[in-house]
Amino acid sequence: MSGVVRDRGGLLTGGLVLSLVPVLYLHVVSADELNPVTDVISDYVFVRNGTKWLAVASLSLAAVSGLLGWRLRHVPGPARWLIAGWTVGLAVATVFPTDPTGEPTTLSGHVHRYAAGVMFVCLPAAGLLIARQFPALRTVAVTAGVSSVAFLVSHVSFEGFTVRGLAERLLFVALYVLLFAIAGLHRRTT
Repeated sequence: MSGVVRDRGGLLTGGLVLSLVPVLYLHVVSADELNPVTDVISDYVFVRNGTKWLAVASLSLAAVSGLLGWRLRHVPGPARWLIAGWTVGLAVATVFPTDPTGEPTTLSGHVHRYAAGVMFVCLPAAGLLIARQFPALRTVAVTAGVSSVAFLVSHVSFEGFTVRGLAERLLFVALYVLLFAIAGLHRRTT
């Protein structure tokens, strides 16, 4: 079995780690403003300097994801296209910010939500396709898929029970693990 990506010098892995730093920073400095169980990550645009930090995190993750997709070898073409969909969805969701909770949905808010929907479907689907060739990714890809469905279901309101933020954070953990796993695949030398 030939590998998918050669991550010479850890460029992809390092880029993934660096893309996490701004989001972790926002979680720390905004702990008294946003609830990670109920508020989604996109809501960090409403805290001081949140737009900048979130844009750095999202666009750097999109850049690393684009590079990862470009460097994929020997995987089904649809998997590469799905990673491109994730990348573009992430960039579009960054450019078109969400609306404050409880406010009417603007055009930007609609674009943000649809772009997020695209990205949260595309990356788990790409992982599942890649896992057909690399079974070691199967558990991570399935976890990402289940987490994506859980996040989408969390948008259904149950009186007094809102866990959208927690569901999204669990989804992002699963997506990052999937990206790290894909980036960690190396070509086997024969």
